[in-house]
Amino acid sequence: MAAAAVDTAMEVVPALAEEAAPEAAGLSCLVNLPGEVLEYILCSGSLTAADIGRVSSTCRRLRELCQSSGKVWKEQFRVRWPSLMKHYSPTDYVNWLEEYKVRQKAGLEARKIVASFSKRFFSEHVPCNGFSDIENLEGPEIFFEDELVCILNMEGRKALTWKYYAKKILYYLRQQKILNNLKAFLQQPDDYESYLEGAVYIDQYCNPLSDISLRDIQAQIDSIVELVCKTLRGINSRHPSLAFKAGESSMIMEIELQSQVLDAMNYVLYDQLKFKGNRMDYYNALNLYMHQVLIRRTGIPISMSLLYLTIARQLGVPLEPVNFPSHFLLRWCQGAEGATLDIFDYIYIDAFGKGKQLTVKECEYLIGQHVTAALYGVVNVKKVLQRMVGNLLSLGKREGIDQSYQLLRDSLDLYLAMYPDQVQLLLLQARLYFHLGIWPEKVLDILQHIQTLDPGQHGAVGYLVQHTLEHIERKKEEVGVEVKLRSHEKHRDVCYAIGLIMKHKRYGYNCVIYGWDPTCMMGHEWIRNMNVHSLPHGHHQPFYNVLVEDGSCRYAAQVAKRGTRKGGSVVFLRDDRGATAHIPVGSRKNLEYNVEPQEISHPDVGRYFSEFTGTHYIPNTELEIRYPEDLESVYETVQNIYSAKKENVE
Repeated sequence: MAAAAVDTAMEVVPALAEEAAPEAAGLSCLVNLPGEVLEYILCSGSLTAADIGRVSSTCRRLRELCQSSGKVWKEQFRVRWPSLMKHYSPTDYVNWLEEYKVRQKAGLEARKIVASFSKRFFSEHVPCNGFSDIENLEGPEIFFEDELVCILNMEGRKALTWKYYAKKILYYLRQQKILNNLKAFLQQPDDYESYLEGAVYIDQYCNPLSDISLRDIQAQIDSIVELVCKTLRGINSRHPSLAFKAGESSMIMEIELQSQVLDAMNYVLYDQLKFKGNRMDYYNALNLYMHQVLIRRTGIPISMSLLYLTIARQLGVPLEPVNFPSHFLLRWCQGAEGATLDIFDYIYIDAFGKGKQLTVKECEYLIGQHVTAALYGVVNVKKVLQRMVGNLLSLGKREGIDQSYQLLRDSLDLYLAMYPDQVQLLLLQARLYFHLGIWPEKVLDILQHIQTLDPGQHGAVGYLVQHTLEHIERKKEEVGVEVKLRSHEKHRDVCYAIGLIMKHKRYGYNCVIYGWDPTCMMGHEWIRNMNVHSLPHGHHQPFYNVLVEDGSCRYAAQVAKRGTRKGGSVVFLRDDRGATAHIPVGSRKNLEYNVEPQEISHPDVGRYFSEFTGTHYIPNTELEIRYPEDLESVYETVQNIYSAKKENVE
């Protein structure tokens, strides 16, 4: 009977949403239903926010049910933006209607800013002040971030440019927030020993788009602690650690009881859960991110030690971190409380080596050298984080020349947040930005700071200042947008168009064309280094800007080296738009159509293209302005190449 009433009412509500007058058909039977049934109907998910607004205006009973702080608007908010609910406490009073309006307004503002970025920054890297509009937005930052995440999660292969800039904005916002949190964390007194919290900040900063939180990582560690307690109960059912409650920081003083905890830890971590040091892929940044250490159950000495240290302290064993050279260790005191201790009164634990317990001599054997007693001393949180970031910095310097150096940039940011006056790192940061051609104004600020700290650096500083100012002046002199028409006589030899998926004949990589020049536009040094003069026609032939699947950007010649074929010097090939291209006989093209096109997983694809169709990329508005005739050529190519292939298969 109740179900029938609900079904009947569900039919009436949409009608009510269209009627302004209270006398609309069905109103009397609807409002006479029990309040729980009406609430169930209004929260069923079949009504939009606009529907709820109209329904609430029909009569007092429905208006009371749709009150702004009630369940109906809370459900509207939850269904629309489910990921935001974790930010609200069940006990808080919330005006859900107002929250809905603020969140919707923030979403519209976010989309407006994202849409503007391509037009404003297509020709350059987003400058430091490019995010000022975002920083000045009114309303909760979490609402703005949530809308950016919604854009990133849009289904399909469309809106690539929106996703590209939404990702950049979200990356910037989260990194700024994390960096501020880290700086506040570093202001804590030296006896504040939350090593895990500091490590999580580093993890978050290097992975700002991942959902990483101290709470989630702590929850995973707590589950490991529960397993250790289960094993410990089998060793000693009356062990005091078993009585510890979550969040307690009590320490056990008896060495034998501490030893029982460490035995249980070693069994759970290394035998049961199969944690191990990553010897096979040691120089991988993932080994330093705590969320990855827990997922992959492997790491390097410092990350494995922080995990081991955190678990031990939760169970009452006061282990301490040791900044041992080449191999981070933990130390476990064996001496009496209050006694004068030296390095021989400790056992040293190698968490990377399955919790092996070492003497001083064994520690030296581990690294193959004798070290002073000072290197066996305990270090504070800041020193531990310095070593972690230093490891990331070393890995960042190993990145390939075609990459964005994101890890190096992130690790420099982190290191300079801890030690802002490190001249050599400031100089490295300035050189890196200069090399990447980004943020010239920030480069000048860094160089000015270096000059203040160390006037002896005037040579390196002066060189960078001069060339940075020249770069700024060149940017000022750039006027308008260069439009390249395929129909123009000087472009007659250009065979391919932007958006086509190509394959390099010699190197085998897949790529997408995002630009072309009728002749090589690189400088003399590049032409000489790349031996371009050995090619048929040298640099007097079309060159293509391509995004490669390995994340690199390359500048590929249309024609490769001349082959062995004898005879005439030139043949005339007709391309897909009917124009004639001049190709030397005996030579071969560098690029060929990829008959099995696939998406190119390059981070900058969205900067140039708005959609992947399955056979080619469609240029975004800014790129199409620069190559207005290419899209028609692409359609013809796709029709000729891929339709013919389909017919052959059939």
